[in-house]
Amino acid sequence: MVIKFGTDGWRAVIAKDFTFENVSKVALAHAEVLRRRNLKRVFIGYDNRFLSENFAREVATIFYSEGFEVNLPPNAVTTPLVSWAVKHRGFDGGVMITASHNPPVYNGYKIKEGFGGAATPEFISEVESFIGKVSPKGSIQEGSLKEQDFTEEYINAVRNGVNLEIFREKVIKVVHDPMFGSSAGYLRRALENTKVTVCEIHAYRDPLFGGRAPEPVEKYARLLMEKVRAEGAFCGIMNDGDGDRVALIDEKGNFVNSQLVFALLMLHLLENKKLKGAIVKTVSTTYLADRIAKHLGVELIETPVGFKHINAVLRQREDVIFGGEESGGYGFPQFTPERDGLLSALNLLELFLLKDKTPSQMVEELFKRFGRAFYKRIDLTVEPKRKEKLKEFIKSPPTSLGGLKVREVKTIDGLKLVFENDGWLLIRPSGTEPLLRIYCEMPEEKLRDEVLKEAQKLFS
Repeated sequence: MVIKFGTDGWRAVIAKDFTFENVSKVALAHAEVLRRRNLKRVFIGYDNRFLSENFAREVATIFYSEGFEVNLPPNAVTTPLVSWAVKHRGFDGGVMITASHNPPVYNGYKIKEGFGGAATPEFISEVESFIGKVSPKGSIQEGSLKEQDFTEEYINAVRNGVNLEIFREKVIKVVHDPMFGSSAGYLRRALENTKVTVCEIHAYRDPLFGGRAPEPVEKYARLLMEKVRAEGAFCGIMNDGDGDRVALIDEKGNFVNSQLVFALLMLHLLENKKLKGAIVKTVSTTYLADRIAKHLGVELIETPVGFKHINAVLRQREDVIFGGEESGGYGFPQFTPERDGLLSALNLLELFLLKDKTPSQMVEELFKRFGRAFYKRIDLTVEPKRKEKLKEFIKSPPTSLGGLKVREVKTIDGLKLVFENDGWLLIRPSGTEPLLRIYCEMPEEKLRDEVLKEAQKLFS
């Protein structure tokens, strides 16, 4: 089989394509690329998925046998921790064994370069070119692997990214759902010695993730929403399987979509923290960001979907203060050039406590200032005729849809139609799953549903 990396790493079904043999091939190729760059120190992390620790130990053993200095933590860790350790503890690269938010049958291999972020397309291409072509330099042996645990250091570093005094002024209860993933306990530990009580659900390892995908989206948030209501909590925080994404539940038990979370975080950094610099968003992210940027005179840069594209901007620009995407992944370059679910959660709580407002009140204030926005994404299975249809639309895009006139067409990732009311529709193939994704954001909920219905008809 041909092993190809997608939007964020190589992901495949366990025992079908994600096997010890194939993982070993990828690790050997990765080691070869690092060796050619004279790089020697590697940090290898893993999440709570089925066999993740075993796959990670296999990768660590290969790197050790190839002459690398390897650190394999004694427990499952989050992807942001791996990024932080690589950047701040002197590693030349990193590996994270995870399939992030994919269903339980998947696992994956993420590569971090020495700057702490996802590997560049050039680096990935080089790794792919060596897969299956590199033989072990010596016998595969399990040597004296270092097992240093950076969890406490990482959590303390995240705590330093917010004003902890604010968390000591008001008594609130927060419900945290790590979705059986490796971020279990992180939020609770980050908020120790404050007046914030963290109540946890699904905070233990279950490789089947309760029979669902560990993705922080509304359809998987029902139990968290119910728990917030039952506990009378201030809000709920949800992280995906490897802890780099976040979702927010307000005090009423309602799901706050990721687009609104992006806008809230953006405003917090610019207005409350007084950070100066550019903002990066993917093509699937809210028009509220455009309105905020225009209002505050801030440069807004748009990229294709996938945080690796945001990373590309971060490598070129030192003035970027925030980047994020529709999937609930938000990054703070001053910390690491990668998404961080824990730091995102603490910044949200800091915003609410600083303003002395509930999440729903903050959303309402956002709408009053910049207009309402209703967002939804639907996924269709990939079929050859749907792929061809998308190619046709990209070549000859419609001038109107659902009675709305198209103001602008963007093709940096699939097809994006921007309408005269600022609303938009994006159609693109997923980079991590065999799906065709249709995204839509409109100033009215009914209008959004009508446009999505029209778009679905085009691909029926």
